[in-house]
Amino acid sequence: MKKFWSLLFVLTCCVAAQAGISPKPEMEFTLIYQTQNRPLIRPTTSEQIQCSDNQCLQSAPLGQYGLQKLYCKPDGCFSIAYEYEPFQQLILDFDDGVKRTSNVFEVPRKLRNNFHVLVRPTDLQVELSPYEKHFNALLRADAWLSLIIILLLELLAAWSYLHYTRKTYRILYGVVLVNLITMPLSWQVLAKWVTEPWCLWLSCFVFEILFFWIVYRKRLSLRDAFNLSFAINVTSYAAGMILSFVLTPYLF
Repeated sequence: MKKFWSLLFVLTCCVAAQAGISPKPEMEFTLIYQTQNRPLIRPTTSEQIQCSDNQCLQSAPLGQYGLQKLYCKPDGCFSIAYEYEPFQQLILDFDDGVKRTSNVFEVPRKLRNNFHVLVRPTDLQVELSPYEKHFNALLRADAWLSLIIILLLELLAAWSYLHYTRKTYRILYGVVLVNLITMPLSWQVLAKWVTEPWCLWLSCFVFEILFFWIVYRKRLSLRDAFNLSFAINVTSYAAGMILSFVLTPYLF
């Protein structure tokens, strides 16, 4: 039985890193025009290319898969991916009739990266921004939607677990409180330093175990705290994978 739970835990960590609607790797592209006019982007015919080498000999479009997509407005773009290849390339179609292709640029191992895109007469030059752009999770619709969905799913899972184990339902207040802590912690703080989504998930998972164990130590053993945190996280991430596909059109 212990081997089963260990295997399930490892598999859940791998799935959770890709499944939920927690912070994902993303890039923001700011346009800097070096043209006589300021042509606007045509979003539907622009794309981001993933490259496994710095010559882009092996490449494939970023495409759309759940949250993963290049999101463009007439004056700028940003993209989200479950995982980026080490090198990228932009192809932006402008309303002046010119489809401009960028240089192949390297992606630093960070969850969030900002780039300057020099729009030249016939091509693009993408450069890593020398300044870190201020990020406020409280202004992101996807962060709040993530919190609401995770709260609902985890409260349901926690209620089921507490009912099955005959524990006090007062622990549900702790589920709400720990999520109100981990949302800004993961989106605003840890995302600046963590390079992989699974590390972000694991950090919050361990924090929740310790939170339940310390706050409810008279009612929960360390094993109970682990099982509770495991149950609510499996539920929220598994269902979050499905919901992220359904709700993507309403996020951006």
